[in-house]
Amino acid sequence: MMNASQSLPIGKRLTFRILLTTLIGLALTLAAIAYTLLLSWQLEGGGAAINEAGSLRMRSYRLAIELEQSIGKPQAVSRVAQSLAEYDRTLADLQAGDAKRPLFLPVTASIRKQMREVQKDWQQHIRVGAQNVMQETDPVRQQAVLAEYVQKLPDFVESINQLVSLVEVELAEKTTWLRLCQTALIFMSLAASVALLYLLYLWIVGPVTRMQAGIARMSKDDLSVRLPIETEDEFGVLAQAFNQMADRVQTVHRTLEDRVSEKTAKLQAQNHEISTLYETAGFLARPNAIEELCRGFLQRIMQRIHADGGTVRILDNKSDHLHITVHEGISEQMIEEEHCIKTNDCLCGAATHSGIVLVRDFRQLNQQRRYRCQEEGFFSLAVFQILAREQVIGSFSLHFANERVISGEERRLLETLGKNLGSAIENQRLIAKEKEFAVSQERNLLAQGLHDSIAQGLNFLNLQVQMLEDSLRRNDVEEIKDIAPLLRAGVEESYEDVRELLLNFRTRLQDSNLESEMRNVVNKFQRQTGVHGEIQLAGSGAPLAPEQQLQVLFILQEALSNVRKHAHASNVKVVVANERDFSLTVTDDGAGFNLDRVHEKGDAHVGLRIMQERAERLSASFGIHSQPGGGTTITLQLPRQERLVA
Repeated sequence: MMNASQSLPIGKRLTFRILLTTLIGLALTLAAIAYTLLLSWQLEGGGAAINEAGSLRMRSYRLAIELEQSIGKPQAVSRVAQSLAEYDRTLADLQAGDAKRPLFLPVTASIRKQMREVQKDWQQHIRVGAQNVMQETDPVRQQAVLAEYVQKLPDFVESINQLVSLVEVELAEKTTWLRLCQTALIFMSLAASVALLYLLYLWIVGPVTRMQAGIARMSKDDLSVRLPIETEDEFGVLAQAFNQMADRVQTVHRTLEDRVSEKTAKLQAQNHEISTLYETAGFLARPNAIEELCRGFLQRIMQRIHADGGTVRILDNKSDHLHITVHEGISEQMIEEEHCIKTNDCLCGAATHSGIVLVRDFRQLNQQRRYRCQEEGFFSLAVFQILAREQVIGSFSLHFANERVISGEERRLLETLGKNLGSAIENQRLIAKEKEFAVSQERNLLAQGLHDSIAQGLNFLNLQVQMLEDSLRRNDVEEIKDIAPLLRAGVEESYEDVRELLLNFRTRLQDSNLESEMRNVVNKFQRQTGVHGEIQLAGSGAPLAPEQQLQVLFILQEALSNVRKHAHASNVKVVVANERDFSLTVTDDGAGFNLDRVHEKGDAHVGLRIMQERAERLSASFGIHSQPGGGTTITLQLPRQERLVA
């Protein structure tokens, strides 16, 4: 109906007609009031002019008296001159007028002509006569000139009387006009009131009354009622809309087709929810990596709920941090800022404690607090928990650019899907642990085989035994004495190698706690070798996947083994930085070696080759920095894109 009203031509709109009528009436009223004010102002100015002109008659006679009193008294001349100046100023005010007082003569030709006559008489006769009296020094002559002045004075005063009479006649006419305008304004107000009442009844009261009658009839189940469309304004649009509504109600009342369609639509929506649940559950049951599970889950949910963005966050219970696993429709700036946050730092983290978080409009929240999603341009937010065995392991959020209300059915669906995702993640973690355990078992088997196959050490011992046999045949006791310590040293070295290999191959992470295992390895190295070992752990990044943690631990063990065998070091420092990227650095102050010579040997240096291979399995970069007498530094860098989700 609003659209139909807006499409009406402006000339047919009721609001335009009411506004136009009001403006016309207001303009006429203001014009009448303005004209009466103008007349009042003119009457006031004319009255002041009458007073000033009347005062000229009195001043004329007073000037004659002052001239008579000044005869023979030169000191009285200044007072007469002052009176002449005041007379001139009064005439000038009458001629020019003063809008501030107000004071002005009416602008009729007769009044202006008479004013010029008064000024002419004053300038040519009265003023000149007064000046002649003041200029004469002989008292007798002054009396004669004064008599001549007094003789001309009545004519001048009569001229002033004529001016005053003309002004009074003009003001009387304006007073009559003022009364007529006021009377006309009263009648115009009465006529405008009657016209306004009639128009209100014609435009508003009548259509409203007819519409009320139609609604009353429809409320009594008279569905045949229709309103006449007599105008093309808003009430005509309302009447048309009322008739359309009546037609629809009558149609619905006759058939139940629309109701059946509505029920069918609801059943389709429920079927769509069930199909979404089955489809998502089927996808989560596939043997995908955790990251792929989360990404596929998020894409399906966003498509179903019509979200503009979303994230899946995994909870690290040890540090109470939430780590973004996958995201869609979110800027890299926001991901960089929130890739790792405390659970109490944002709404997504709050959901892990309080359950579901639904934000219909960010503007309704506390604006003193910063909401990164609102800064990103999102209007609404929905956050749900990811549960596994009734334990919160993360949350997933849906971001909407426009206002979005999550219905009860959608809420129940998302809660169920959150539990399904949690179960899928937990299953993948169990599978990863099973793989890690299988690898550990395989390495135990390898350890059993390597127990008797330390090739390098056994080859050395074989040569020494052959030399010993040769010495025994020759009965060379001195040579036997030299060979015996070498055999003992070779046996001890092989024994230590076997023990270390067995220990390394049988190493297994307990509860995926890489930090504690690395501390145990460093402490055990320090106890066995007497070399001072120090480990520094920093960063709040997400934990590595179990298989990656195991490879990192093996690299650390191999690096410490090389220090024990070759470095002859006094101190070893291990630094681990677990941020978005993971890095491991092992530094010793031992003898060091020449890297060029090591590269020339190729695969002869088994320990370095093993560490390099393990780094390649991690898709990590491996580096060695060493120089003779300057110690050795081994670095391992695992970039963020190669990290697996734990």
